[in-house]
Parts: sequence; structure tokens; C-alpha cells
Amino acid sequence: MVRPARPDDAEAVLALLAALGRPAVADDPEPQRRVFLDHLRRREAALLVAEVEGVVAAVASFWVRPRLNWTSPEGWIPDLYVHPAHRRRGLARALLDACVERARRRGCHRVVLESGHGRREAHRLYQAYGFQHVGRFYELLLRR
Repeated sequence: MVRPARPDDAEAVLALLAALGRPAVADDPEPQRRVFLDHLRRREAALLVAEVEGVVAAVASFWVRPRLNWTSPEGWIPDLYVHPAHRRRGLARALLDACVERARRRGCHRVVLESGHGRREAHRLYQAYGFQHVGRFYELLLRR
């Protein structure tokens, strides 16, 4: 079941994102929890979770953002992760469906997503879903 994340999902979502390669849950998780709660309040964002038997097993973040030279915004999925114990059950596809539906409702002209080089299984899913590999992503770390 896919649903919007709730404040009480913070611990599970932060743990999933850490497994994705985002910063580990800190000894004092309160600053990360505040970022999570801020995401829940933003109109341009949606934080979605997929549950299996009451357990948060997957997460996706979705944003609507404007782009120069386009008269409509784009949908952006910067984070999508399914816990390994719950893979191959359709959770990622259900999260993608929910994000794409939100993008359509918001009048987006496309949906883009980010995925790390080593996530080959995820890449196969994205391509089977209809996403195309169209560019590169670079980062410049400003602090650790």
C-alpha cells in the first residue's frame, strides 16, 4: 500500500535513506527528523511510503520544480528505495505510479529521477517503466 508519509514514519524513512547511501542516521537524529518534517509541509514536495504488513518497506520523494524555458514544471524523484527484503513485489513500481500521477495532476511536462551508478536492478526497472537515460549528473560537495 502506497500512502503519504506521516510524522511517525521519520525513523523508518531515515533508515531507508541511509541504506540508499544518504547520510547515516545520526546519534542525535533530531536535525534529520526536522528536515523530514519540513518535507512533509512543502506544497511542492511529496514524501511517499509503501507498507508491507504495517512496516514501511519503501520510500520515494517527489518534487515539482520549475525549469527555465519550459512553461510547465517537471516532476523530480531524487530518492526511491525499497528495502532488500521487500524487493520484487511491485513496491517501486507502485511508488513510481504514485509519483507520475502527482506529476500529471500538477501539469508537469516530464518526470526525471536520480539513480546511482551501481543500482543496476533499479535501472532495469526504470527503463522497463519507460524512463530513458538522457544525461549525466554531477555533484560538487561543499561540506561533509
